[in-house]
Amino acid sequence: MIKKDIDYSILDGKRFYYSFLAGSQRLFDNQVLLNKINVFPVKDADTGTNLVSTVRSIIDSIIPSENFAVTVNAVADAALVGARGNSGIIFAQFLYGFSSEFKDEQTIDITAFSTAINRGVRHSYEAISNPVEGTMITVIREWAEYIQKIKDKFNNFNQLITESYNQAKQSLIETQEKLEVLAKAKVVDAGAKGFVVFLEGMIDFFRHGELKKIIGARNLVKTTALEGAHDHENITYRYCTEAMLVGDDIDREILRSKIDNLGDSLVIAGSPKKMRIHIHTDTPDVLFSIINNFGNITFQKVDDMIMQMDIAENRKYPIALVTDSTCDLPQEFVEKHQIIIVPLAIHVGDTYYLDRLTMKSKKFFELLNTFPVYPSTAQPSFKDFSNTYNYLSTHFNSIIGIHLSETMSGTYSNSRKAAKTISNFTKKPISVINSKKLSGALGLILMRAVDALQDKSITHDELVAQIEQWCDKTDIFVTTKTIKYMVKSGRLNAMKGFIGKLLRVKPIVTVNNKGIPELFGKPLTEKSSRKMAVRTIEKKIKSRKLWVYSITHANNPSTADWYAREIEKIIGLKPCFIQDGSPVLGVHTGPDVVAVSLMYE
Repeated sequence: MIKKDIDYSILDGKRFYYSFLAGSQRLFDNQVLLNKINVFPVKDADTGTNLVSTVRSIIDSIIPSENFAVTVNAVADAALVGARGNSGIIFAQFLYGFSSEFKDEQTIDITAFSTAINRGVRHSYEAISNPVEGTMITVIREWAEYIQKIKDKFNNFNQLITESYNQAKQSLIETQEKLEVLAKAKVVDAGAKGFVVFLEGMIDFFRHGELKKIIGARNLVKTTALEGAHDHENITYRYCTEAMLVGDDIDREILRSKIDNLGDSLVIAGSPKKMRIHIHTDTPDVLFSIINNFGNITFQKVDDMIMQMDIAENRKYPIALVTDSTCDLPQEFVEKHQIIIVPLAIHVGDTYYLDRLTMKSKKFFELLNTFPVYPSTAQPSFKDFSNTYNYLSTHFNSIIGIHLSETMSGTYSNSRKAAKTISNFTKKPISVINSKKLSGALGLILMRAVDALQDKSITHDELVAQIEQWCDKTDIFVTTKTIKYMVKSGRLNAMKGFIGKLLRVKPIVTVNNKGIPELFGKPLTEKSSRKMAVRTIEKKIKSRKLWVYSITHANNPSTADWYAREIEKIIGLKPCFIQDGSPVLGVHTGPDVVAVSLMYE
């Protein structure tokens, strides 16, 4: 409980933090509303999710101090690291500017507060390449200017914030007058609304003074149907792309000049030593190849805004399907059926890339033998999955995640933990399944799940039960020209690898129903290895009725085509897809690998 004998003319670190926490609670309560009214700059329906993710990263990572400067600087740093989306990064930059000149102040008064928030506004405008009035930044600016105007009338933070709130509300209403897209949709700006509901929470704290009352309160906002809100708007650039860049002395303007032509909605927040970058672009891989020259990239995020808008306005199914980037599904199938892919990461020394997004398959194999150190891979984090599930929970009735074998990666584990957390919070069912497979085999399981979703009556639990059965009705057979990359990556025992080299073994690898890779034959030539794989596949098809099959490869389309011709001769069917494998799998197998995956009835 907060003490009753408080000097309301000053603000210390803990009161600032608790007011921030109360504002965050209001954002949690309004997340769905903010997503719903999100139409600018892109109607991707994730502003609420992004602001919630931003403030949650702050709450989860700092412990408040009585010292105001210590607390506010910790909040600003956590915001910069955890910021998500255009609105989240603008808010983080505002907090960075607000905190930037506080050194060791135990408390601040109203004058210092007013100076700091107006400094935060200036920093925010400097971060945005092309500020658009009628958005979040406008409401923050007009609120800060009003506080500067009235600050001498008050000696009480409670009264000051309450009075300034009326100006923020009026500024929010006027966003609709300043932006045609908002007027057309009959909504206010979502980011601006987020800032105003954040202020509402702060006011509640200043009025009540008890955190228990704030956390228990719910801001129930009734919204009417948004006429016109579902008219499609053109998306100029597809991917909402973000990065954290750490260096010694990064020149913001030089960096801006190098990447400004790659897209729009560019925001560069932070300091010369730590910068958070946000841009809408069609070429995230090109962006990261450029900014890698300015420092170490410690965070990356790439969201498909066309997919997000499609989900918000034209949801295909009541159940969302989530997987990881090792599924090797064709992009057109992923887009058509709104499958959400969470990417694994590829690390090369201190630099890392997002599988298939900031590192494409073709580029990876071109660079593989030139990397200064052999690449390694990493599963998506708990936060990657919790953000995904949190966002999808605002649009779908339930969610099913299907991932590569648990024995090969921690991806399944992180997904399951995040699903439990978000499901408890949202009360939406989220199930996570260990496919015990990878690559095209994982892709086929997802294809069959999509096929099952055509039956509109299928329930969440029924689909989960069927997917678990299909995982055991899938085979994968992998052939390769060399096993040296499997040895390098640690997927094959070094001694076995040494013997294999001496014997010139060209092994066939399969994945058993426990999800464990194992050798299936040890032919001595690539030709005999391929023939053995085809004979094995023929036997499998004769004993079990085939549903479909697919072929994936690591920079080896000619061998992939050979398999397609040979298998078609046997069964009279073409593969449902031939697809290049993900760079993450390429780290562990090297180039030239080809995998044939079978799904049985």
